[in-house]
Parts: sequence; C-alpha cells; structure tokens
Amino acid sequence: MKGYAGRFLRVNLSSGSVANEPLPLQVAKDFIAGRGFGIKYLYDELAPHVDPLGEHNKLLLIPGVLAGTPAQAVSRWVACTKSPLTGCYARSSAGGDFGAWMKFAGYDFILIEGAAEKPVYLHITADAAQLKDAAELWGKDTAQTQDWLEQRHGKTIRTACIGPAAENLVKYAAIVTGRRTASRCGVGTVMGSKNLKAVTIKARRNLNLHDPEGFKQLVKEQFDIIRSSEYYQYHKDVGTTEGAISRNSLGVYPVRNYRFSQQAGYEEMSAEAYRKLRVGDFGCYSCSARCGKIHVVPAGPYAGARSEGPEYESLWSFSGPIDSTSIEATVAADQLCDDLGLDTISTGGCIGFAYELYEKGILNKGDTDGLELTYGNHGAMITLIKKIGRREGFGDVLADGTMRAAKRIGKGAEDYTMQAKGLELAGYEPRALKATGFGYATSNIGGSHGNGSLAFQEWGMPVPRAVDRFAEDGKADIVIFNQNNAGLEVGIICAFAHEWGGWHRRLFNKMLKAATGIDEFADWSYLARVGERVVNLDRVFNVRDGFNRTHDTLPKRFLSEPLHTGKAPGEGEVIKTLGKFLDEYYRLRGWTEDGIPSREKLEELGLGYAVKDMESFWKRTK
Repeated sequence: MKGYAGRFLRVNLSSGSVANEPLPLQVAKDFIAGRGFGIKYLYDELAPHVDPLGEHNKLLLIPGVLAGTPAQAVSRWVACTKSPLTGCYARSSAGGDFGAWMKFAGYDFILIEGAAEKPVYLHITADAAQLKDAAELWGKDTAQTQDWLEQRHGKTIRTACIGPAAENLVKYAAIVTGRRTASRCGVGTVMGSKNLKAVTIKARRNLNLHDPEGFKQLVKEQFDIIRSSEYYQYHKDVGTTEGAISRNSLGVYPVRNYRFSQQAGYEEMSAEAYRKLRVGDFGCYSCSARCGKIHVVPAGPYAGARSEGPEYESLWSFSGPIDSTSIEATVAADQLCDDLGLDTISTGGCIGFAYELYEKGILNKGDTDGLELTYGNHGAMITLIKKIGRREGFGDVLADGTMRAAKRIGKGAEDYTMQAKGLELAGYEPRALKATGFGYATSNIGGSHGNGSLAFQEWGMPVPRAVDRFAEDGKADIVIFNQNNAGLEVGIICAFAHEWGGWHRRLFNKMLKAATGIDEFADWSYLARVGERVVNLDRVFNVRDGFNRTHDTLPKRFLSEPLHTGKAPGEGEVIKTLGKFLDEYYRLRGWTEDGIPSREKLEELGLGYAVKDMESFWKRTK
C-alpha cells in the first residue's frame, strides 16, 4: 500500500493493550483518509446511544493521506469521536506538525478506546508504543505539559495533549498540539474522560510514495501556482487578522449575541493594528505561508500576553460577542484558551450568551460571582474564561455549553442560545449569508463554519457558481457542493489553501494518484463520490442516535428577529424559508422528507451495510 502505512494503532486504555492492526485496502479506496476513516470506524465500532464520556466511546486521531509529504498545506489532521457537547458525530481539524509525525511513525491513524483508571500518556517511537504514567502531568496546562514531555523525551517529539478544561470535562475542551488546536465539539473532553493526558510521537521523516519523481514534479508545479497567487501572498503577510475589517464591512460580523452584524469602532481591529503586536510567525508542516502570526501585548492590563494568533474565529469570539474592540484582550483570551485547552468559538459564544442574559436581567451579579457582564467589559470575559476552564462558580454553568446552561438558568434563557444541534455558531451572521445559515442548520456536527467555504461563495467566489448572499431560493445545491468537499478533507487540504491560485483543482487528484498508485484517486468524479459517501455516513450515524429533520434548524432569532447591520447592506433580513430549503436539500441529496438517507442512495454510494440500521427509521416516517 504505497502512500499508506497499511496499519493503524489501536490503544485500549481499560486493558492497557497497544496493538497494530492492518488497514484494509478497500477501506483506503472507499474513504481515502482523514475524516473518511473517522466516520467509517466510528460507525462500524460504536453502538447507538453510547455515552460520549463513557469508556465505550472511541477517539480517532487521523492524518490526511498526504501528510508528511513535501506538498504545501496538506499535513492537517482530524480528531473524530462522538461529541459530549452535541451527541452527534464529531469532527475537529488541526494543523501543526502532529499529522506528519503520525505518518512518520508508521500509522494511518490512532484509535483510542476504553478508559484508564489513572492518568496516562501514550508515547510512540519507531520501535514501540507505550502507555506511561501521567500523574505528574495531570493539572498542568498545555504549554507546561508539552515542556515536561520535551524535557523527558527530547525536542524532536510532537505532542497532542489536553489541558485543565478537558480534565474538568468542560464540554467543549480542545486537543492542543504546539499552539494549534483541534477545538470543536469537545474532542478534548473525550480524551479527558479517558484519563489520557497526551499522545507524543518521536519519529524520523520517511515517505512511502508510489511515484516519488512524479510527486516531486507535482509539488514544484504546486509551488509555482501558489507563488503567483495574490491571495497567497496576502495570506502569508497578514494571516486571518484582516477578518474583522472585511466581515464588518460586509455586515456579517456577529455582535452582541448575533443581534447586530457590524461593530462600532471595528477599524481598531485591523490587520495593521495587530501587526504592531506581532513578534513572529508560525507555519504548519511543509507550508511556506506561515500564516500563524505571533502577537505579544507590550503594556497595559494584559502586558506579556502571547498568542500564536488569534486567528479570525478567535479574534471574533473575544470581540463581537461582548462588543469589545480591544485587540490586547483578544490576544490574552486566545492564550488562556490555548493554555486551558478550550474551543475559542464555543467559549466566546457561551460568554456572549451570558452577557445578553445579564443585559436583560435574567442574570445578575449574584449569579455571576459578582462579575459585571456589561458590554465592552473585557476584563470580566478574561475572568470567565478562567472560571470555565476550572469549572469554578458561574464558569461551571457555562462549561456545559449554551444549550445545557440555558436549562440550568431557566427564565426563558433558551431563546438566547446561538447554536445548532448544541454546537455554538461561528463568526458569520447567517441572515446576511443565507447559504451559510442553511449550512449551519444541516451540518452533521452542528453549527460549524467548517463544512465548506459557504461564506466565500456568497461574497463573490464563482465556484460552483456565483450567488446572491441575501437570496434564499436555489441555495440547496451550493450547500451540498460545499459539504461534499469532504472529498478534499481526506488530503487534508487547508481551507485557506483551496484558493491559492486554484492549485488543488489542477493537482490534488494527481497528487493522490502519485502518492498511492490508486488509479481511481485521479478521477475528480470519484473524489466527489467519496465526499458524498462520507457525508451520508455521517448522517446515518446521527440518525441512528435519534437525529432527524427537527434538528436541522436554527435559533429562532434568525427566523423571526430582523438583523441590524449598521451601515452595511442587509438591514432587516431574516431567514424566511428554512422549511422550503430543507425540502429541496433532502430531495437533491436523495434523502427522505425527514432527512434520512434512502435505501437507493445508500446502495448507490456503496453503503449497503447501513441499510439495516435505517429500516426502522424509514418505517417510522411512512
């Protein structure tokens, strides 16, 4: 199996056993790698209604098939599990070097099951994989953990670890590698529930390519295309720190818990302002963009705060929800979340939710441990992040996510949760980006922006076709096209690199063929079919656990409350036709009216083994 190790590592924490298992060639052909392997093994091995924090849940850490190669921007990896935040299938992607190191160690992925009685970490070398005592590490933050492991095993290791938030079972805890994170859906929480503090890998670079010379030539072509791309040059220069300006200008920047979409004073959060705090940059394995920008706060209440970011979503999470334009506070908040091991999007969403409840009198200082959650008060936000990560006081309420927090708080708090399927929404206003809103509603992991670049279609990218971002009719095919880009999330291609001169549309399929020797991978129609197969199996996993059409929805604010955009277009917009959209979306997908993949669609995609599981659900909806 060229391009693959041909094996994966199964780690049973309950028994302490560590074993290599073969990767079947047919699984590689059908699912390629990355999130494809994640849903295949979770669907096959998890029984319905498994407790996400119980020992029977499983966690997979999976690189893309091209990870570790000299190709640019393809060494990302994903964590897949059942989410403790949503109860859905969970997928969270990360950058850095860890994906490449998994491949160098000789594994196509790592599958973790069971739960250890005491804290442990997994140490992998070229010769062995061993579970080691992690008692000294428990309670340490992610930076301290990685420093300790480097002192023990050397600076050439790469580590994925959790912080105090996952140890305390905060429902949206992240897995951290370096300062990059797999953040969404609580994948770190699952790792914490298993008493697994870290996975660390020591391995030498090695490749196993079908056509090394052909691959080398494709990499040269890729670099030539990328280097001529204006967007690549701009992204290399500023990373995602320009996001506050562009999104505010368009009126799609959620402010005050998604009531407004343009923030007063947003010009203070420009890329130029962040550049004044910049002291360096950071890149993922074999990526010349180095788009991670390192910022240090020189003075003021957050003096000394240092972050390899914030990236756009984190920048938004700690400004828009609380209506603050302090870039220094965003750096401090981002550092805290990385140290504690928290998803910045859900953290910011939970805090923004609390600020609105405080404004409306549903919460008072007696509820919030004396904190004044008034808009612009970024100091209270910083304190809340610490409380959430440690589950202290009011932080314990927010640590379970907005959906569960609202139930504890009562008093109509449910109306102010900005989430889909329990996952807090990202930094894109759906009333001004209608396809993005429909993507939130139908995403199999909940309110994620990472199901294709829907927003970019809606402000001018003509692939597969240009659209009016305020229109609602005729958007189903756009949403499906983006979600079916799961066929690219097996590479795994960085979302930003998709548009560096359009190299992936010319070369990605050829790279897969050169790496693996599998002829089918050179065919774009085959890759599209793999993407559709993955999305359908994601959906079947969720249906089996009780999800259906009623869960493909949005907060009622977007369906009934007019948007306020300031000086940007879109004033008064609401989403009016979600039901009509779902009818068309399900029809085009080949699903039933209740959103269940049909027998014909499953068999067409080679998922006939899922038919038996779906039969009882089809009967219920007839």
